[in-house]
Amino acid sequence: MLTHLLQKVSLLMVALVMGGRASRQSPAQSQRPETPPLVDNQAQPVSQQRDQTAPLVDQFAQTHPTASELRTVASVLLRNFAFEEYQFRSAAEVMPADKYGYRPAEGNYGGVYPGYGPKELRTFGEQVKHVACANFGFAAELDGKKPPPDCDKGGPSPAKTRDELIVYLRDSFKALEKSLGAITKENMFEPIEGPYAGPNTRLGLATVCIWHIADHYGQLVLYMRLNGIVPPASRPNPPELKD
Repeated sequence: MLTHLLQKVSLLMVALVMGGRASRQSPAQSQRPETPPLVDNQAQPVSQQRDQTAPLVDQFAQTHPTASELRTVASVLLRNFAFEEYQFRSAAEVMPADKYGYRPAEGNYGGVYPGYGPKELRTFGEQVKHVACANFGFAAELDGKKPPPDCDKGGPSPAKTRDELIVYLRDSFKALEKSLGAITKENMFEPIEGPYAGPNTRLGLATVCIWHIADHYGQLVLYMRLNGIVPPASRPNPPELKD
């Protein structure tokens, strides 16, 4: 009787063990990822396929200067300055002459700090002229000279047409590049006086020079986009500046 009972218990245990093995997956099986469905990339429209050429901002970020190239204050400042110069000047060069008088919206907006600038949005050409005048103003302050007056209102330059403004802008970048290139670790904390971002230190004013260009470039981007123009700095193959 006891023998018969033990046989039944043994058979039941075997059945339970075998059933458990059948219901469990091995560790390798449980960790195996599902095979993703095949995707036909060629079936996507060309307009939806990402261009593989990195835009200018990515190309700039991927550039790795040697340590010797960035060991001075001037070299670091000029590296960033060159990037902003390309953005702004290329925008000025790509905008057609008949769009230099473009203003995104008409109207007197008021509320402008007295003496700061116009109460209406600048035209594209006025933006270019303002930055060019400011560049000359910053350069003069860095060089200890008297800056041109009223750059917020256009400044004293007679430049008016697209071609005249592009030359004026190019010359302003050359002047400011020279002034920034003269900044050293010995003089970077020297005090700077003047109506444009002064009082300041030489290094502090240098940072203003760079962000000021970037600030107005952001406005030019909107002007161009509203006219269906892709900014050169955002294109897969940015064109060279016309020097």
